Amino acid sequence: MIGRLEGQLFEKAPTRVLVDVGGVGYEALIPLSTFTRLPDPGKRVALRIYTHLRENALQLYGFATELERDVFELLLHANRVGPKLALTVLSGLEAGAVLAAIRAGNAAALQGVSGVGAKLAQRIVLELRERAHELVAAGGEPGAPAPPGAAAPEARAQLLSALVNLQVPRSQAERIVEEVIAEHGDEAPIEALVRAALPRLSR
Repeated sequence: MIGRLEGQLFEKAPTRVLVDVGGVGYEALIPLSTFTRLPDPGKRVALRIYTHLRENALQLYGFATELERDVFELLLHANRVGPKLALTVLSGLEAGAVLAAIRAGNAAALQGVSGVGAKLAQRIVLELRERAHELVAAGGEPGAPAPPGAAAPEARAQLLSALVNLQVPRSQAERIVEEVIAEHGDEAPIEALVRAALPRLSR
């Protein structure tokens, strides 16, 4: 089982990365919070990895910090929460905010994430609250994030694609993209645009 990848960042997008390790390319799905911390392609990167095994497939999920991976794994313990939804939650809220919301029983905070309704948010809080307290009690500082990257081409298209992949309705995603571009300009780094878009998902 793969737990960590370190190598040259060959390619990055808001929802996935391709890391070259000794001439072998490993693709991993990532949350937006990890994307905003990635270096430029061609530079070295280290990611914490969760390996998801299914009957006919192996999928890697990459995270900039141990805390992100820990919270991702925590979410998977909730009924009806799979890797895709767990990644969506971490793309809508920082890992620390997710953990704090679960510990505090704040289901409303989780409802701000696209795809998480009232019933599911309540279920996550009820089923994971004890585990969340145990995770914090176990201690350990989250790993240091990778340095932020620079501007990426086609920022508008990448931002729209990222929001749609987060199950944001296309009309809402297009509105958010227009608002963010109008505020920050289409020459802004994609990482900055993503950070500006995240708070608007709960509006």
